Amino acid sequence: MIGARTRLLAWLIVLAGFVAGCTPTVGLDGAVTQQPSVTSSAPAAADGAAVAPQQAPSPTSTPVSTPPPVAPPPPVPQPFAVDLYQEGDFVPQYTFDWCVAASIQIAHNLVDDTGGGSWSDSGQQGELWEMARARSSNSFNGANPFGWAQVLTEVGMGPYTVVSIADYGDALETAARAMTETGRPVGLVMWSGRHAWVMSGFESVGDPTQFQEFSVTGIRVQDPLYPYGSGQWGPSPEPNTLLTPEQLATQFVIREPRRWSSDLPTGYLLVLPQAQA
Repeated sequence: MIGARTRLLAWLIVLAGFVAGCTPTVGLDGAVTQQPSVTSSAPAAADGAAVAPQQAPSPTSTPVSTPPPVAPPPPVPQPFAVDLYQEGDFVPQYTFDWCVAASIQIAHNLVDDTGGGSWSDSGQQGELWEMARARSSNSFNGANPFGWAQVLTEVGMGPYTVVSIADYGDALETAARAMTETGRPVGLVMWSGRHAWVMSGFESVGDPTQFQEFSVTGIRVQDPLYPYGSGQWGPSPEPNTLLTPEQLATQFVIREPRRWSSDLPTGYLLVLPQAQA
């Protein structure tokens, strides 16, 4: 009997130990609170500790470059004109020798806006011719362009100078530019150095004061020999007639060197106004 009870007690002890090993142990914190776990997307450090999440960088603004200003297109030459003539400015030459003196009177009338009256008297024309002749050298006893320019300067319309230009187109452009800059007429030495006209205006494509390159399309002239003209050179145009460059070229020709001697090279002669100092 004692042996049987001893074996039964030993069996119960074994059974109790087996049951205790199969029951899970619940911790106090886990059994009572049952808090849900919080997961994080933060990466773990190498040692397993959580790393604080990094804030995404804010986008940076890219500076917008301002395009350079577009230069305006260069100006295009437009029709341009100068005309100094008013009714009554023309004066005829009273002898066949006094073309320079008459041209001086015409030039005065073209630029005189004082209302003092026109220079048109024949006696005055004779005096002007004597002045120009006295200031001319190698002039075959007449008045040459140097005397013409000097008298224009002395009587208050200058300064004027004499120039010789080899190219016809350059001569017209030089005359037009001088007129535009000074507001005064240009003397044209005609008929290869034998006659005097006055250029009282012009037309062009382009303002000579704004464009280095421009073209003269018309020339306004005063021939003091009007209405007689020349059997060799052609008729005299009416006062302030607008001639084409081709028409003017029939009488405005290169100065003949043996007509009167000077240091100027052969070319088209102009009695040219200059800007006042």
